[in-house]
Amino acid sequence: MKYHYITNENRPSLTLFFAGWGMDQHPFEQYQSKDSDMIIVYDYRSLELDESILKKYDKIYLVAWSMGVWAATQCQFLASLPIKRNVAINGTPWPVDDVYGIPEAIFKGTLAGLREATLRKFQLRMCGKGDVFRQFQAVTPQRSVEELKEELAAIGEVCKVSPISNFRWDEAYIGENDLIFPANNQKAAWEKAGVETKTGDAAHYDVAVFKHYLNSI
Repeated sequence: MKYHYITNENRPSLTLFFAGWGMDQHPFEQYQSKDSDMIIVYDYRSLELDESILKKYDKIYLVAWSMGVWAATQCQFLASLPIKRNVAINGTPWPVDDVYGIPEAIFKGTLAGLREATLRKFQLRMCGKGDVFRQFQAVTPQRSVEELKEELAAIGEVCKVSPISNFRWDEAYIGENDLIFPANNQKAAWEKAGVETKTGDAAHYDVAVFKHYLNSI
């Protein structure tokens, strides 16, 4: 995993944000937590992270989105950190699953057909609306398609062998208009996990939702 400081002012608290597949810091530099530093984590070709950057904080607020929800559950080092609250947004601990995540055939089809044109189509579905997609293009991640394909393949392989995590989420947000992680599958996943949920009419990538969870802490 890679990380990037969105805010680094040596505050005692940290917002730790696990982004989705294919991301980097660029779509999220607009968000500023009012009382904490903010680190974004991305690129799940590896699930290793330099944990030393987290040790100086007295309080950590964990927010994860999309594939970042699964990635966070796989990071055992989080259990030793002073996490005060954690929220999952439009993702589940079972990212490739016909009942609890992205249906397996869709995941495999996305991976097999990934190229520049299909990536843009994915991003359009992710954004839900043309105007949001156009705004996203102005802050699109600066990563190659080849790199994103490696990341997606790595996620698929780890999902096959990774154990069921006992990581406990405090809250999960479900966007009813999510075209990536079906809302019904998210609801089934969080019901299985016994996690409190909130719902709204958001798409998979939704600026208002990010502002609410990243700026309000």
